Amino acid sequence: MPPVVTHANSCPMPIWCNMRASVVIELARPGDARALAEMSRDLIEMGLPWGWRPPRVLAMIQHPDDVVVLVARSKAERTGFAVMEFHERYAHLNLLAVIPNQRRQRTGAALLDWLEASARVAGIERIILEVRRNNSGARAFYRSRQYEEVVTLPGYYRGREHAVRMRHQLIAPEVAAQRPG
Repeated sequence: MPPVVTHANSCPMPIWCNMRASVVIELARPGDARALAEMSRDLIEMGLPWGWRPPRVLAMIQHPDDVVVLVARSKAERTGFAVMEFHERYAHLNLLAVIPNQRRQRTGAALLDWLEASARVAGIERIILEVRRNNSGARAFYRSRQYEEVVTLPGYYRGREHAVRMRHQLIAPEVAAQRPG
């Protein structure tokens, strides 16, 4: 996908952009893998062994049939990213991060909007994710987006920290139960 260019008073569609911050959301490219892996290490995995190294992120970028990797850019800077795997009936949001000086600027919401819209188009019933139990900011963000906390997972993060699994139902369970397959 070619880079998206924004002009003073226009936003290309369907990719989201924030004119005030000049942020665009686009599919990640192989050249983004190292930077996104480093963002994961520094913004998500801090205090844990680095699990989302460049080859793992690159592998996700190279599987567009069942994985979406997005990057938010402001001018030449990467301001956020997300990785979501699509399964038959559900999607798993593996990673979502925004650099500190861009938080509360709707970048995270824009990344999540894009992923949720894609999941709806794909007929996905629900999105699940895990977040550190002590990350109250992230938990509040997802709750504000109608994600519900469904279970605490003791020692989920390498036996060191607990996680909270959260779920966002895109298709009502009674409707999903009537679907074939």
